[in-house]
Amino acid sequence: MGVTELGKLIPDSVRKTVEFTQLSNRIVALDAYNALYQFLASIRQPDGTPLMDSKGGRITSHLSGLLYRTINFLENRIWPIYVFDGKPPEEKTLEIARRRKVREEAMDKWVKLLEEGKKEEARKYAQRALFLTDDMVEDAKKLLRLMGIPVVQAMADGEAQAAVIAREGKAWAAGSQDYDSLLFGGAPSLLGTSP
Repeated sequence: MGVTELGKLIPDSVRKTVEFTQLSNRIVALDAYNALYQFLASIRQPDGTPLMDSKGGRITSHLSGLLYRTINFLENRIWPIYVFDGKPPEEKTLEIARRRKVREEAMDKWVKLLEEGKKEEARKYAQRALFLTDDMVEDAKKLLRLMGIPVVQAMADGEAQAAVIAREGKAWAAGSQDYDSLLFGGAPSLLGTSP
């Protein structure tokens, strides 16, 4: 919600690069929405259109990414717990409205550029025009459950709940691109205080 500058405050002496292999035989609580948005942004057709089901009515980019990433984790003996966002706090209302406006503007630009035949330019706007629907989230949860992967429904932000899971020693660390995880104690093992 607004702590992206936090990364600049973390001294290099505390930062550690964790190799993928170091996660083997560890449980990691993952910010599910963060992952789903990554997949929606990156798994697209050349013109920016997301992957769709055979009828062309339902977006499947997020499911494809989730399936293959999770399989990769399991093949490397990394045990994921996916933590999904709940209801956002009231303090986040203005930020959510701002993000929606940015996405809507990007959607308009994407459609316009496609109509003009500018596919390459259109793709960058398509990657910003991300909308995660309730159906998409439920499909992701269903896929994970069918794979036998734990799914946790947070009361509010997923990265906060993932951080609490890590802080309580139920996971080795929280995985998210949001620095909020650090504020909630999501990387105790990474900071040298193993849970």
